Amino acid sequence: MSASKMPDSEYHDYRSPLSTRYASKEMQYNFSDQNKFSTWRKLWIYLAKAEMELDLAIKPEQIAEMEAHVDDIDFKAAAKEEKKTRHDVMAHIHVFGEQCPLAAPIIHLGATSCYVGDNTDLLILRQGFDILLPKLANVIRRLSQFALKFRSEPTLGFTHLQPAQLTTVGKRATLWLQDLLMDERAIRRARNDLRFRGVKGTTGTQASFLQLFNNDGEKVKQLDALVTKMAGFEKHYTVTGQTYSRKVDIECLNVLSSLGATVHKICTDIRLLANMKEIEEPFESTQVGSSAMPYKRNPMRSERCCSIARHLMTLVNNVLQTAATQWMERTLDDSANRRITLAEAFLSADTILMTLQNITEGLVVYPKVIAKHVAQELPFMSTENIIMAMVKAGGDRQVCHEKIRVLSHEAGVQVKQYGMDNDLVKRIKEDPYFAPILPQLSSLLDPSSFVGRAPEQVKEFLEQEVDPVLANYKGLESGSVELDI
Repeated sequence: MSASKMPDSEYHDYRSPLSTRYASKEMQYNFSDQNKFSTWRKLWIYLAKAEMELDLAIKPEQIAEMEAHVDDIDFKAAAKEEKKTRHDVMAHIHVFGEQCPLAAPIIHLGATSCYVGDNTDLLILRQGFDILLPKLANVIRRLSQFALKFRSEPTLGFTHLQPAQLTTVGKRATLWLQDLLMDERAIRRARNDLRFRGVKGTTGTQASFLQLFNNDGEKVKQLDALVTKMAGFEKHYTVTGQTYSRKVDIECLNVLSSLGATVHKICTDIRLLANMKEIEEPFESTQVGSSAMPYKRNPMRSERCCSIARHLMTLVNNVLQTAATQWMERTLDDSANRRITLAEAFLSADTILMTLQNITEGLVVYPKVIAKHVAQELPFMSTENIIMAMVKAGGDRQVCHEKIRVLSHEAGVQVKQYGMDNDLVKRIKEDPYFAPILPQLSSLLDPSSFVGRAPEQVKEFLEQEVDPVLANYKGLESGSVELDI
């Protein structure tokens, strides 16, 4: 079917999965046309108000007329006008002026397109961070509860993905938490470092505003400060070209890409643990794991996080390239790229945080499976303890070491070549040499004696590192996350 014969339906147009399947309504609205263009109108109002306050010939009724039409945007008229002018800002100035005939002569007075474009982007970026930070805190809160609950549950630690010394389920979760805390700090910093572009004119020199105010530089500075305050920013960038420096976008996406790396790591760990049947993400009673294999319980939430996190991690390369290729005071080859990249970064970050919260709210731990895996490896790990106990009982360390070495190798053959359980403990019990320590063998093999200070470390970490951060988000707690798809 040709495009001209296609039915007029949303299902015949490309729709981003980020908006149709994954991201929240609030983040979608933040990057919506309605929010963008109503913000343009608010910025025109701020500019007019500030110019009126500084004695330009602007009347209160003109301001009132604009304020009455902030949200009722005629998008079809704007699209028609943009097709004619090939300029989105001029199209919206024209449509706004049609709605506000009294104010039409003073809309956008002295400004350049980047006055509304860049300042709106900065407002949207800041609001995007304001949406993400409480969601990140919600994940940290859920995961900290999980860590506390399982702080003393011994489990195999892994280095090089090979069994290493024991840790605890809760201690491993604190490693995830530590990375998330670093992300919270970085995102909060990036958010608080954002400034307003302000009113800077076509190349950032404020020449047009200087002309408006008859070369009164102090009034131009006041104008910049007034509009900045009206927009809710404490500071504006002291110097700009036509745009704010595109390194600002790098700083914003760096922290989001870093969050992507954190979430990818956490969810990869969960997927590996699910493979071992030690921990599972939530799996609903009606959920289908595979169309062909009904028994499967695929970790689809963690897989989704990893998938979208990988996309998020790649997006920072776009803003790096954009900042690197801004010629002189600016070029326009950033525009189309940024429309896609900035929105997708925040929508992707929003998606993985909501999905990770859903995961952390329903993580299932299987202690008996964990204990079975510990039992397979612990006899090998306990050999040094057994040697020390034998020495205390009067044995010769070198003789004991050789006995343990031989028995360990025999047990290893049973495990690796024949697929049998680790029978080292049985072999030790059957060897008369170890008779002096048999009464204490059980205590020597108690998994909880191999986890070091892990339980205490969990509590200390939560109290010293996590709780102070969560205190900043008191009152911003949210309920459970339900995933639509």
